[in-house]
Amino acid sequence: MALVVQKFGGTSVGSIDRIRNVAKRAIAAQKNGDDVVVIVSAMSGETNRLIKLAHEVVKVPDAREMDVIAATGEQISAALLALAIHEEGGKARSLLGHQVKILTDGAFTKARIKTIEGSKIFSTLKKGIIAVVAGFQGVDEHGDITTLGRGGSDTSAVAVAAAIGADACEIFTDVDGVYTTDPNVCPSARKIPRISYEEMLELASLGAKVLQIRSVEIAMKYGVPVHVRSSFNDAQGTWVTGEDKSLEDVVVAGVAFDRNEARVHVVSLEDKPGVVAELFGALADKNVSVDMIIQSVTKGASERADVTFTLGKADLVRAKPFIEEVAKRIGSTEVRYDEDVCKVSIVGLGMRSHAGIAARMFRILATEGINIQAISTSEIKVSCLIHQKYTELAVRALHDGFGLSKEKTEKADKA
Repeated sequence: MALVVQKFGGTSVGSIDRIRNVAKRAIAAQKNGDDVVVIVSAMSGETNRLIKLAHEVVKVPDAREMDVIAATGEQISAALLALAIHEEGGKARSLLGHQVKILTDGAFTKARIKTIEGSKIFSTLKKGIIAVVAGFQGVDEHGDITTLGRGGSDTSAVAVAAAIGADACEIFTDVDGVYTTDPNVCPSARKIPRISYEEMLELASLGAKVLQIRSVEIAMKYGVPVHVRSSFNDAQGTWVTGEDKSLEDVVVAGVAFDRNEARVHVVSLEDKPGVVAELFGALADKNVSVDMIIQSVTKGASERADVTFTLGKADLVRAKPFIEEVAKRIGSTEVRYDEDVCKVSIVGLGMRSHAGIAARMFRILATEGINIQAISTSEIKVSCLIHQKYTELAVRALHDGFGLSKEKTEKADKA
């Protein structure tokens, strides 16, 4: 007998028929001998509807009240699923964040989990009842409802799995696993049977939408095996686990891309200590995350430097005023912005032990006539900033160039 956490996203509970399908899955797992905890998201589109209602009342809603409103989406899903399980002949009880007690900090709309009290879940399971927990929500030390941010139900599921010592956390979604890249962009993309926490974390941070970043961080920290699979069939999906030798043999596991990047070019700064620190210190103070950074120095009568960096498009709107202010203060002559860019990345544990991977990536892009505007690297990834119009061409070229396509893999297996 295993202790299993199953998480179902908004699409999986998007209608009454789909909720009934989830109920049957949960009951089947229990009949198989498992203790089952189900985490649910709000029904597809429900959170957006609730947020829209709030903005119709007031232009800038209070964050605390926004969490009270947004959390109701998961509350409805949990209760409906519990009813559906009853209707299918099973036993279930819906539990909300404050009942489980998922204790968070007080950062409304983007709270972080501090502790989870598992006793309520264990007492429910002991009675042979399926515990249906509302995802995305918690409660702070003052008893106020909090939410965990977009994709927060993934975080809820993995955190609950870690807290109760679950044998596995199954993330059911509308795709049947993690792919080598987005199949909508590259039809030859293939499902990855197994991937390391580190690779999944990089892919999630670089634009892959399958798992929320914080959920992968928690899974890696506590060693929770995560199984990403489809809620519409019984096929095996992708296991996200700790690394081993077989995973290190794969040089490149996947290609990710992110169209939500913007490039900022701060022109002609004085090249002296403290100038760049002032610029990026101001961004940090405003809670703006910066990705790629390039500094180039021009020699002359007085040395000047240009600084280029990238940040999320959503952050650019609010960051522009203080970027302009700081740039003027530190002597910049001009600030240029470019939103027609895309970050394309390759990820793989094997990069640690294989030389020349970055050079190969650059050659592949050059062969396609794609200019690289910026580069960033880590032990297991290389990212290039390119013009957005080349996104699909770059993804396909890199996917094929590193031998990730279905056709090449199938040929290699036959050989």
